[in-house]
Amino acid sequence: MNILIVDDSPLNRYSLHKILKEAGYASVILVSSPFEAFSLLGFHKPEEAIKIDLILMKTIMPEMDGIEACSQIKSRPHLQDIPIIMMTEQKHLGMLEAAFKAGAMDYIVMPVQKVELLARIRSALVLKKEMDQRKAREQELLDLAAKLEAANEQLRVQSSLDGLTGIANRRHFEEYYGIEWKRAQREKKPLSLIMADIDVFKLYNDNYGHQAGDECLKKIAALLQRITKRPGDLVARYGGEEFVIVLPETNLKGAITVAEEIRAAVEALAIPHAHSPFHKYVTISLGVAMAEPKRESCREKLIEAADQALYRAKQNGRNQVYAAADTVQNCVREDGVKKDAPD
Repeated sequence: MNILIVDDSPLNRYSLHKILKEAGYASVILVSSPFEAFSLLGFHKPEEAIKIDLILMKTIMPEMDGIEACSQIKSRPHLQDIPIIMMTEQKHLGMLEAAFKAGAMDYIVMPVQKVELLARIRSALVLKKEMDQRKAREQELLDLAAKLEAANEQLRVQSSLDGLTGIANRRHFEEYYGIEWKRAQREKKPLSLIMADIDVFKLYNDNYGHQAGDECLKKIAALLQRITKRPGDLVARYGGEEFVIVLPETNLKGAITVAEEIRAAVEALAIPHAHSPFHKYVTISLGVAMAEPKRESCREKLIEAADQALYRAKQNGRNQVYAAADTVQNCVREDGVKKDAPD
């Protein structure tokens, strides 16, 4: 326990130090003015403050009275819990009231009586210990809460990601798609979807093995994320070898451009697929649809439109982009186009 004595009288300081030392308080710091105390307490540099558990402060001193010094100490957040006992030569009620108002916890009349002084010091130090323990428990609870929040956030992130590819999973897509649909409704902005499926992927898995199939999925997922660079775009794994891409504020022409870039980039990966009846490399088919959301009931219709466009892309020979044309009135615009990739 560190006790700080602030008294301009050398005789008083010596007497107080002697009493405390004889009582077993080994760490007693003596200063002659409040300004020396302020320096030790780290007024301007809290990180350099000496740990003090109790302050004995004389009320009347030449440079600054103890009541003002007490008020200034209590105004510093890092010093507010230090108990201060004022030492007064006169038991003046007005002075005592001012001392308590400044933040003092107790007082003692000088010249001090040894028994009374030690009793008041013990009481103050017990209070300080209890306060420290309470603050330590509060900090432990805050730390625990922070760790729990971090763990929950990590769990939330992990639960929204596909375990194999590291991109968003279907559940996260559905949540995000719902949010973007409502935002598009409010802001009267277009919303596009791309459904994509790796061509004849079962043949790839059957002939190259599931480990190679997993690596293929990871490569294509990473490629999709590289191409969809905007912060609001979302790439998700929709099912086995099927992916879905949400493109907020994107019209049909823009979505077709993104889809064609993906198709060409997947082909350019040149992942061998010797057993494909369509191409010597792994390819991807993509269906595109766009809505200008007006009704909540139409939300699933946009997914269906993109899925049907994907089906048509596969029917037409795969490795191509097909844009929805026959869609739900007032949900998906009717200006879809078909774009076939070159063989």
